[in-house]
Amino acid sequence: MLAVADEVDDGLCANVSSVRGAELILACGDLPFDYLRFLMDALDVPLAFVPGNHDADVSGWRTSRAGLPVRAGLPGDPPWPPGAVNADGAVVDVAGLRIAGLGGCLRYREGPNQYSERQQARRAHRLARRAAWRRRDGRGVDVLLTHAPPLGAGDAEDLPHRGFACLRPLARRLGVPLLLHGHVHPSGPHTADVSLGDTLVRNVVGRHLFDVPVAEEVVPRR
Repeated sequence: MLAVADEVDDGLCANVSSVRGAELILACGDLPFDYLRFLMDALDVPLAFVPGNHDADVSGWRTSRAGLPVRAGLPGDPPWPPGAVNADGAVVDVAGLRIAGLGGCLRYREGPNQYSERQQARRAHRLARRAAWRRRDGRGVDVLLTHAPPLGAGDAEDLPHRGFACLRPLARRLGVPLLLHGHVHPSGPHTADVSLGDTLVRNVVGRHLFDVPVAEEVVPRR
């Protein structure tokens, strides 16, 4: 799996052979949609994403009964690449993985994809309920995809890059093995992973290629 966030990788733009083995792209926000479309086309694999605070407003889009994207009841073209999956506030199955997504960062100015802690906590609660509903088929969530990190787990002290406290109980409630985020630019090539209970928290600013373990099946309650 290829995970990307925040920084366009010029090396990939020149040659994608180093990540040719990826079967899925996960994007954690703040990347030009043209860049994401290039990666999808070059690797010929699916892509799921959540928006960052520098991305366009992607809320309000849904698929009509006719299979057309609509917003406020009117058909149109979403800003993201055709075929890409917007995982923000959703639980989606892509390339054999179950992904729960929660984009955006802590509000620090006017603009889309920014939330107060209370607003994001409400979104996290709704996401957990959706994941519980989907879990009836016996499958848990494999990856929690966010833009901002959890509070105290890879975030920074300044307000724009402070993490969300609500992501900590969300990860625990989902029982997710892996949380991927961007938003916080590392001072070196990479930042160390952080353990949050049973969840591994990884900053994927730039590009990261790795395997993802599939969550264990659970017996559905009758």
